[in-house]
Amino acid sequence: MPSLLSIIESPTHPRLSSLYQRLQISEHKVNSVRNALRRLKREAPDFIVAEFFYGYGNNYAGVHISNLDVLLYSLPKYAPRAKVILFVTQAEQQHVGQLSNIYPLHGVLQHPVQQSELEALLI
Repeated sequence: MPSLLSIIESPTHPRLSSLYQRLQISEHKVNSVRNALRRLKREAPDFIVAEFFYGYGNNYAGVHISNLDVLLYSLPKYAPRAKVILFVTQAEQQHVGQLSNIYPLHGVLQHPVQQSELEALLI
């Protein structure tokens, strides 16, 4: 059975557990990138689904692009075959492309996320 790591950091992350169940994908939920990294060290998922938040005023002096940089940098070591799917707002869509320089993205879906679009990326 395929596995999916769902990183739910905000209330805007759509609840998609019923879709994953219907597709017979085992979902593991975490509430932060830090917890996702802990989980990755134990088990490599087939898919990672997360929301993208651009780091407008982060404390990293322009080194990091978003909330997902550290996660993406760790994937070649802990989950090199994981397919990453991101949810993004229209306003932040322009910044997502920079993440492809870190790790290839399987898909980027704009809010509001349509289940049919996500399903197409999962099958």
